[in-house]
Amino acid sequence: MLRAVLSLNECEQVVRKHPVTFFGDSFPSLSDSQAGAGDFAVLKFGAEETVGEWRPGFYRLDSDLGQLNDALRDLQR
Repeated sequence: MLRAVLSLNECEQVVRKHPVTFFGDSFPSLSDSQAGAGDFAVLKFGAEETVGEWRPGFYRLDSDLGQLNDALRDLQR
């Protein structure tokens, strides 16, 4: 499991490299039919954190977690 607290600018840098889907106020539970569908990460914005195109709620980033980890590591450089 990866966990990171990102600034809005950092979120935008990561999302440019990885597909993202908005899910709304609650993240859907994964059913057995969705198990094994591939790696993904969850991004959450609170109402006080949203600016511009970002809406409050949960987003799913579909990406290989190794690639996502590399993108997060690149933010530190």
